[in-house]
Amino acid sequence: MNGTHEWQGRALGARTVTYDETRPILYALAVGAGASDLDLVFEERLRVLPTFVLTLAQWAPDALGSAGAFDVRTAVHGTQRLRVLKPLPRSGSVEMSARVADVWDKGSAAVFDVAVESEYFEATWSLFAPGGGGFGGERGPSSRRRPEADPDGVLTARTASGQAALYRLLGDRHHLHIDPEAAKAAGMPRPIMHGLCTLAAVTLPLAESLGAHPADLAELEGRFAAPVFPGDALQVGTWRDGDAVLFEAAVDGTTVISGGRARFGAAR
Repeated sequence: MNGTHEWQGRALGARTVTYDETRPILYALAVGAGASDLDLVFEERLRVLPTFVLTLAQWAPDALGSAGAFDVRTAVHGTQRLRVLKPLPRSGSVEMSARVADVWDKGSAAVFDVAVESEYFEATWSLFAPGGGGFGGERGPSSRRRPEADPDGVLTARTASGQAALYRLLGDRHHLHIDPEAAKAAGMPRPIMHGLCTLAAVTLPLAESLGAHPADLAELEGRFAAPVFPGDALQVGTWRDGDAVLFEAAVDGTTVISGGRARFGAAR
């Protein structure tokens, strides 16, 4: 074993995605914005939520799975990272390129880091692939640990019963999020929320608690620890960390997002 995975550094191509104002408005509604949040849902005042780019770039991790890097039936989205470079336009085109930045060897599994780059953002999907490890590579960085101190604050992020059905219109049409039979086949009692929808939904009350605007999100990270179901209320513990906030979200005492970190302010 040479310690280097065959997919390490592999280019996944480039893509230009064009959208009009309707799509970021639909996105804002799908992650929990209300009709009164006019600067998120009214085209005359629209500010695009930075996490909207993750729907535009979903083609990249999908392309890696389709190319046969891992078994798409068992691989799961482990962690998401986003760094905002400049605000997205209300409508227009976004050019981006993608590559396999790293492949980490976790022994019984591999973790593929898919990096997508654009003039507007840098984002990394970490995909956990059971059965793909054991190739002699490095284990990679450890997940951020929960702070030992009690949270500085606790917020509530409420999801809606129809939220996953709305969010899937942004492009992730996996049946697990809409079809009870598909959810049952995956071992779930009912359809689950998209992880990226849940993560983005948490940023809205986070921004409000900090006196920031959600469209001023500059950095975001979170690890998907357990499924969330439409209608769940998430309890979000927060810890201040310099100019950022660390967070962990739970439903009925079960952690669903761990290692969370967000920073709001001018992109840099």
